[in-house]
Amino acid sequence: MSRDIYTPSGFSGHIGVAREDITPPVGIYARNWGAAQHDVATGIHRPLTLTALTLQQTPDGDPLVLIAADLGWWRTLEDEWFVRSGVLEAFSLAPARVMMNLSHTHAGPSICREDADKPGGEMIAPYLEKLREAAIAATRRALESAQSTTLTWMYGRCNLAADRDLCSLETEKVLCGFNPDRSAGGAWLADDTLLVGRVTTEGGATLATLVNYACHPTTLAFENSLISPDFVGAMRELVEAHTGDAPCLFLQGASGELAPRDQYTSDTAIADANGRQLGYSVLAALEGMLPPCTELHFKGVVESGASLAIWKRAPFSPSNALDAVCHQVEMRLKCLPSVAEIEAELAHTTDRVEAEKLRRKRRVRQAVGEGTKTRIPLWIWHVGDSVLIGQPNEAYSLLQHWLRGRFPDNALAVMNVVNGHIGYLPRGTLYLSKFDSYPVTQTPFEQESLEWLMKTLQKRLQYWFGGEEWDV
Repeated sequence: MSRDIYTPSGFSGHIGVAREDITPPVGIYARNWGAAQHDVATGIHRPLTLTALTLQQTPDGDPLVLIAADLGWWRTLEDEWFVRSGVLEAFSLAPARVMMNLSHTHAGPSICREDADKPGGEMIAPYLEKLREAAIAATRRALESAQSTTLTWMYGRCNLAADRDLCSLETEKVLCGFNPDRSAGGAWLADDTLLVGRVTTEGGATLATLVNYACHPTTLAFENSLISPDFVGAMRELVEAHTGDAPCLFLQGASGELAPRDQYTSDTAIADANGRQLGYSVLAALEGMLPPCTELHFKGVVESGASLAIWKRAPFSPSNALDAVCHQVEMRLKCLPSVAEIEAELAHTTDRVEAEKLRRKRRVRQAVGEGTKTRIPLWIWHVGDSVLIGQPNEAYSLLQHWLRGRFPDNALAVMNVVNGHIGYLPRGTLYLSKFDSYPVTQTPFEQESLEWLMKTLQKRLQYWFGGEEWDV
């Protein structure tokens, strides 16, 4: 036998959780799609929330602050920093100790003050003030209510996410939508990994649930004008109804090429159905967890026709290790037009869709600078014997699949759109396709950037779990 004890990944320490409503006002600028014919939000499908989870080794220890927010993506570094710096300053925290993960809903408001001149754009700056205040308030209440808890992780499965890189011979493009060729027998050939974390008090009550899953919230698209968390809302409602209303944090995974099969609609019923599909998978994972602070011990063999391996439950004390680093990863850039060149093209563009593409391209160039290389922040938290990884790009699922295969004994929560947003990190082979691909066209990063990030992370995790030197 390779081992005679099975211990689930976990953490024992002080954890607090608190939530704030961040639903924007109707009428705010909310045009997230180039094909959209509307500019402003006309109503609310479901409220948007911001939930803060704090982790400490001891009641007076320096906290790690994890914030999950029902928002799309940051357009500028300045707007993102305005919100996150409020938390850093209010609690005197180092930048490595705060991660704000956006759900990446495409039915949210603009969070870019550069859109102030658009219809409803005058509401954006006050809304960012509200976000900053909500992040501080939720963090403060989470710290004040923190208690001795156990965080336990469990991997599950959910086939909501499907591959969305669809090769079209007719258009000679890799289209962004459901790819039926990446399915077999009714199952998607896509990363269906679901990671669920359960925070339990000493009295046995569920304090919070964490859901790390990779799937673009693009159910509601260019025909929709309602503010919505997309499928995340119905998932959260279902899970919280079965866990005593304990707040559920959705953490968007490495979903660069993953999205629901049924998407690009204005039908909120489809978004809710997608959410329930994920929610029931979360509940199944929760049901399969061992009780807190419980592991399995091999107790021997009983002969009964077959030779039966007997495992029994036993108590154990989860690790209370807590560490955080923010590593700057140097990335090579593609040959990109300068900001001035993009602005000159934008000045002569009258097409609404093309103008939106150019504005996004300009913001990306501004974010990475005018050089041939840039540095991308990478947040890595060591929480017990699990790891939380956050980075600001839209990495393909290869990132999480590859890492989890190399560290099977440690729960790894991998998150996109953390503390900013710049571009896609596609598989290196996608750059070699003879067809145009939006992720390759959109990204400022050179081929093999995703693979370089993977190797960087592997070295850090080997340093923590394998005793190897950290030399990247």
